[in-house]
Amino acid sequence: MTLKLFFEAIFKFALGVILVGALIFLPAGTMDFYNGWLFMAVLFVPMFLAGIVMMVKNPALLRSRLDAKEKQGEQQNVVKLSGLMFILGFVLAGLDFRMGWSNMPMWLCYAGCVILLISYGLFAEVLRENTWLSRTIEVQEGQTVVSTGLYGIVRHPMYFATVFLFMAMPVILGSWVSFVIFLAYPFIIAKRIRNEEEVLERELKGYKEYKNKVKYRMFPWIW
Repeated sequence: MTLKLFFEAIFKFALGVILVGALIFLPAGTMDFYNGWLFMAVLFVPMFLAGIVMMVKNPALLRSRLDAKEKQGEQQNVVKLSGLMFILGFVLAGLDFRMGWSNMPMWLCYAGCVILLISYGLFAEVLRENTWLSRTIEVQEGQTVVSTGLYGIVRHPMYFATVFLFMAMPVILGSWVSFVIFLAYPFIIAKRIRNEEEVLERELKGYKEYKNKVKYRMFPWIW
């Protein structure tokens, strides 16, 4: 671990908290938005703890997770679409609270918290199994195919986890309007997966054989 990595991680975490908070609370027109605070806590507290663990145990993985600069044009479009989805989803959740469009029961919001935390757990397990994971599509030096654990069930267990994680977000925020926006995510990530697999087949030795062994990309028996 280096001081540069430490400060970069803290800066990006703080920036994320500020940006997400602004996107939610400014449209809401008030800080008295319980679901907004619930969401911020469930999202950022585990993220902070996971960052500390990676910083101590695997700083190289943390460094790769902080590097979000996609080099491929198609993946840059995916990142832009994802960013637009998050901005619209969070802003509409805040406006939904202000205007009273939705009437989502609190038990469902708490269920969303449980789903998000379970998804975080799955995400952590994927990071434990595959230390090559980065936020950009690339094949790293010395990288090998991982086919154990969750990777023996689907080829992209990280994306499987993020589908449930992200779909839980508007539920925690109590907004059906925002939920409709987040329904775009599975289609956005499907686009990313298709391009990612083209890169892996071309550049990662053994990936074609792995595809033949593990048939499903993200959802067992479905796709």
